[in-house]
Amino acid sequence: MFFRSLATTVAFLSLIPAALADLDVRFVEGAPKDRFVVKNVGKCELESLSIAIDLSSARGGLIFDTSAAGAGVEVYQPFEVTTGGHALVSAAAVTDGDQKIEIVLRRFAPGDEFAFTIDVDDTLIESSLGQTRVAGEEIEGALVTMANVDGGKGAISTGVFDTVGRARVGTGDCAIS
Repeated sequence: MFFRSLATTVAFLSLIPAALADLDVRFVEGAPKDRFVVKNVGKCELESLSIAIDLSSARGGLIFDTSAAGAGVEVYQPFEVTTGGHALVSAAAVTDGDQKIEIVLRRFAPGDEFAFTIDVDDTLIESSLGQTRVAGEEIEGALVTMANVDGGKGAISTGVFDTVGRARVGTGDCAIS
């Protein structure tokens, strides 16, 4: 009896991860600025973290609209950090019509949030909200990738945006910190 209980307990405990390193990334449609919010919802402090948002696989043919003269429609907005700027090491320049942005954060503790605004337009001929506004189903399929920049023990993990503009990126443990 004792051994059966012990075996059951060990089996159960093996299903519980020691610590999770997860990011929750949200796209928030707004006028005139759209917003991306990245939150560490895991239990691990992450360091030297690269986060890339790639719109190229989104259902709506999405692009970043950062200037009046480029590929976007009407209103444009450049990249601007709104929350968590103290953690930002670098952000790749985003030019009008780009589909990918990469940011690097130095320390990202559990509960920390990093947010930025930028304009996102769709390139569809017909869309439910017009090309200047992005519906949830239009961002579906866009990717978020996180990786350790220092190349140390780390994994590359990817999440996919759903129809409500949310992506979850997880590693399962604290291996990337």
